[in-house]
Amino acid sequence: MNTPDPISAIRLSLQVGLWCTVLGAPLAIGLGFVLARGRFAGRTLLGAILTAPLVLPPVVTGLLLLRALGRAGPFAELGIPFSLAGAVLAAFIVGLPLYVMAVRNAMERVDRRYEEVSFTLGDDRWRTFLRVTLPLAGPGIAAGALLAFARALGEFGATAILAGNIEGETRTIALAVYTLLESPDGEPGISLLAWASIGISAAAIAGHEIFNRWQRRRLELSDG
Repeated sequence: MNTPDPISAIRLSLQVGLWCTVLGAPLAIGLGFVLARGRFAGRTLLGAILTAPLVLPPVVTGLLLLRALGRAGPFAELGIPFSLAGAVLAAFIVGLPLYVMAVRNAMERVDRRYEEVSFTLGDDRWRTFLRVTLPLAGPGIAAGALLAFARALGEFGATAILAGNIEGETRTIALAVYTLLESPDGEPGISLLAWASIGISAAAIAGHEIFNRWQRRRLELSDG
């Protein structure tokens, strides 16, 4: 087993978190809007399905993904397991519910009267969404993005199953710490990774709170 390189693990974790945040944005915004504004049969079921990765053990989520994407799975040709793409997908699936929930909450806090005014001015739903709903919900969406980033940074179980623990390719901070625990001289690397993880996560959570407060102030001012 190769000795983990802490710098490589930090770099990979940041890559995974950024990819999850960027790739998840369109899906989280779309699903959050549908759940916040939609009125259709199956809405409750959709919400339950999206929440499932939050309550399932991450290793089970990883196993289900591996069954679907592995050699005997229906999507084997994609070649995702045991690659950086696998690490991104695992963290993406586990963190998406938090992203969607944050976006949904941000959308629900937008006063519908502003959307109705836009409709009366002749804007259709798409134009109203882009010009009214999305800007007003923007800080809350940014807060959700930072929360999803922080969750991706700490993902372990699903990543270990789907992406493996490959040095320089899929070994993120969590996997590197787990590997170093088995090494007699791993304490310095563990300390570095732990402090790096705490620092990055604390910054992301602080940003999450700042954006949440920003949206509350904007909505309060608009209500006033």
